[in-house]
Amino acid sequence: MNGTELVAPDAGALHAFGVGAFMPVPLTGGRGLTWRAGGVVLRPHDGPAVTDWRADLLADLEHSAGFRTPRPVATHDGSWRSGDWEAWEFVAGRADESRVEDVVQAGRAFHRAVAGVDRPAFLGTASTTGAATDPWARADRMAWGEEPLPTDPTLDRLAASFRPVHSPSQLVHGDLLGNVLFAEGSAPTIIDWPPYWRPAAFGTAIAAVDAVCWHGVAVERLDTLGAGEPEWRQLLVRALAFRIATLHLLGAWDATSVGRHRPVIDAVC
Repeated sequence: MNGTELVAPDAGALHAFGVGAFMPVPLTGGRGLTWRAGGVVLRPHDGPAVTDWRADLLADLEHSAGFRTPRPVATHDGSWRSGDWEAWEFVAGRADESRVEDVVQAGRAFHRAVAGVDRPAFLGTASTTGAATDPWARADRMAWGEEPLPTDPTLDRLAASFRPVHSPSQLVHGDLLGNVLFAEGSAPTIIDWPPYWRPAAFGTAIAAVDAVCWHGVAVERLDTLGAGEPEWRQLLVRALAFRIATLHLLGAWDATSVGRHRPVIDAVC
């Protein structure tokens, strides 16, 4: 599975997760790799270390009025994986990137709930054995000075604005904006958690810059979105560096991307 083809879960995976009687239907989002079969959502897993750790944690994480998460679905033999696939309960709701304040509030509730969880071994530095090498993990380390940034005038400008950040690190959801589902009468549902080990407000900063750069939110709202967050401007700088470095590593940093990001960089630098 190369991540670019629309490949449905195989019959073995469907049977293992108890939905062999259902025809899988592709879902929007999830990079086009997520499928629903009955009351279960299947997606390619992220490897044993990340997948099993995340499922173990979210299976028992206490929800609140501020957020909920889907519960993982185990196979018949008690595993969180079958072949290339993992499974989660289907939770109704839709993402709405225009509701950025609500996304931020749900993210804060989630981060409070996981604040006491220890750092998992797979969230290491570039020199750590087994550290992730995907573009997102590498870009995160670049934004925090743990790997060199790509050579680029925009990133040079952001790097010149880097200052030490003293807020404590914890588990963070690094892609909140499009991964909070809203449904009438229910707490917001946080899905597709890519974990990072950074200050909690870094997740808020990423959501804020995504909203302004890609979803038409006014740049003047940046400070309001981070009201009360310590070191907010510095976290915005790091969030921009993270997103731009990711685009570089994916080969997607082009003139359109420069134009989308320039007003935000002008505001925070």
